Amino acid sequence: MTATAVRPDETFAQTLQRLGGVQKGAKGAPAYSRFVNRRAGRVLAAWAYRAGLTPNQVTLVSAAWTFSAIALLALAPPAWWTGVLVAVLLLVGYAFDSADGQVARLRGGGSIAGEWLDHVIDAVKVSSLHLALLVGLFRADVVPDGWLLVPLAYSAVWSVLFFTMILNDQLRRQAGQTMRATADGSRPSVLRSLVVAPTDYGVLCLAFVLYGATLPFLVVYGLLGLATAGYLALAMGSWFREMRGLRRPTGQALGGES
Repeated sequence: MTATAVRPDETFAQTLQRLGGVQKGAKGAPAYSRFVNRRAGRVLAAWAYRAGLTPNQVTLVSAAWTFSAIALLALAPPAWWTGVLVAVLLLVGYAFDSADGQVARLRGGGSIAGEWLDHVIDAVKVSSLHLALLVGLFRADVVPDGWLLVPLAYSAVWSVLFFTMILNDQLRRQAGQTMRATADGSRPSVLRSLVVAPTDYGVLCLAFVLYGATLPFLVVYGLLGLATAGYLALAMGSWFREMRGLRRPTGQALGGES
């Protein structure tokens, strides 16, 4: 699509209203992402669009906030101020991560390169966040070494979950589907968003507010990791059955057994 120029005669409220008409569906997403982050991203998207920022520039702004938090986590000692600052940086970065796609829709559509950039930054983020925590805890030497296995395992779980969800989306697109429907053809419910809330990246970001109280934080963090691992284990079977039900495009081989 050809990018649409910013409308100089449009007010901020009008931009927000127009953005509401081109929203990508968020139903079925975990609760924080669905009810908080997407709305925050909408406000940031309206601001970024009116400021003349491109979607890729918004993606880079998101990366700057997020990787500042990750660097702080690795280099600063565990303390209440560290945790609060890390949580704020991560949450703002997450909101900008939601905003880049919304800016693209305001401008008439995004690019393949922009989608690639967004996914690559997300891939680095979901693994390095946990590894930065491991480094920070190791440097501070405030917990028994066994606890260091928790962020290591969490990093592995999140990396697999992220890759699988991206792959699911790509295979659905190839099969002509834009999202997963429930058995009766409706979109996932609010209840589902609440049930899967412990797997939400936004909830993980909020948990860092507890970072100053290291052991209680690690208990909460570990429970979130366990919930995410359980969700991944349960979802794998469901996703595989869904993939078996998709039809390959004519003349295109996707690999694997039929």
